[in-house]
Amino acid sequence: MNGDATEARQMTCDFPDGTHDLPPGKLAAVVTWLEMTDRPAPRDIRAPEGVELVAHPAPAPDWYRALYRRVGEDWLWVSRLSMGDAALATILHAPEVEVYSLRKGGEDLGLLELDFRDPDNTELAFFGLAPELIGTGAGRWLMEQALARVFARPVRRFFVHTCTLDSPQALAFYIRSGFTPFKRSVEIMDDPRRAGAIAPHIAPHIPLL
Repeated sequence: MNGDATEARQMTCDFPDGTHDLPPGKLAAVVTWLEMTDRPAPRDIRAPEGVELVAHPAPAPDWYRALYRRVGEDWLWVSRLSMGDAALATILHAPEVEVYSLRKGGEDLGLLELDFRDPDNTELAFFGLAPELIGTGAGRWLMEQALARVFARPVRRFFVHTCTLDSPQALAFYIRSGFTPFKRSVEIMDDPRRAGAIAPHIAPHIPLL
């Protein structure tokens, strides 16, 4: 078992049981961390008609942010929206970071970002579909493409995290794909709609207080 997982199982909880109020403008999410150390048996999944995987070496920050927003805005993805061009380009242009889009009809509608910078802890940094592709089988096909690329390398661990602000289907999808949950965290963050990074009407399932 990797060191992170062992440490997670030995930790004690510093939060007392019960309900805890958040200051105005804050959000809280339960984060689930998942991992796999071996490639699951490949599944014979075909790409939906007209869908292709496109690699984007050293993508422009503006292009990336537009796709990131299209895929993740409904789930309040904000970390990459708040980064400046130079900081974002440092990540996206690193040789060990791979960025792909799912393209259909000339539109980029899905995002896959693989981070190989730590060979012992390869990260599925971002994975998601625009609403137009949800329910088409594109997610299962995209995951197969991710697994094939990751385990073509001598990686020791492939990990991802998702949270309760994300799509309610995400956690079960990762487990079905072969990931095993190993840790939970609590993340507290500013509501990005209060600062204007995301429009106030977005994500109505998470009330803006």
